[in-house]
Amino acid sequence: MPVFQLSDHLLFPPPALAREDGLLAVGGDLSVPRLLLAYEHGIFPWYSPGEPILWWSPDPRLILIPEEFHLAKRLARTIRQQVFCLTFDTDFARVIKACGQTRRKVGQGTWLDEAMIGAYCQLHDLGYAHSVECWQNGELVGGLYGVALGAVFFGESMFSLVPDSSKVALAGLVERLKAWEFELIDCQVATGHLQRLGAREISGAEFSTRLAQAMVRSSRQGKWSNT
Repeated sequence: MPVFQLSDHLLFPPPALAREDGLLAVGGDLSVPRLLLAYEHGIFPWYSPGEPILWWSPDPRLILIPEEFHLAKRLARTIRQQVFCLTFDTDFARVIKACGQTRRKVGQGTWLDEAMIGAYCQLHDLGYAHSVECWQNGELVGGLYGVALGAVFFGESMFSLVPDSSKVALAGLVERLKAWEFELIDCQVATGHLQRLGAREISGAEFSTRLAQAMVRSSRQGKWSNT
């Protein structure tokens, strides 16, 4: 299957035409209109520093239905004990930067270069990208960020400096999304960590169907409150 070269036109090939590894297209830019168009069709950017922008639509796709989130007894106890304090959209820039820095510290590659960070901070300023912060004794110790469109939250990355902090952030996000009747969280590709929390793989075709249905809903654009 060929990889498509994007032009200046705001257009993506159908996600079903992605290669077996999920790579769909190369090139383009990280402008707000292009990013929003990509997410609306289940496509996301992911590339290493020095590479051209790569656009992906993996099949199968890992998703988490909010009602299927598995809250383990130990994690539930941690939440009840109020070990951490959760906030929403309080410090998006610190969260996304911490996601990149944490991956580097453990020897993992990161796609979060300055261009990516700037693009998602712009999405946040416009009310499309959101963060969940997990605090302990006034210090940011975990969190996650992603993009919310229609009734879908597209999870991008999370970090944890203290055990369970990112899990507590995810649990807080799930409760918020359940209250707003979001239909799914896009987790992109399979990880054992997320699967233990209730995420599961579905086919690319099923994901596209679910995504189209969820995109009919109006987006909750704007900063998320902490109440």
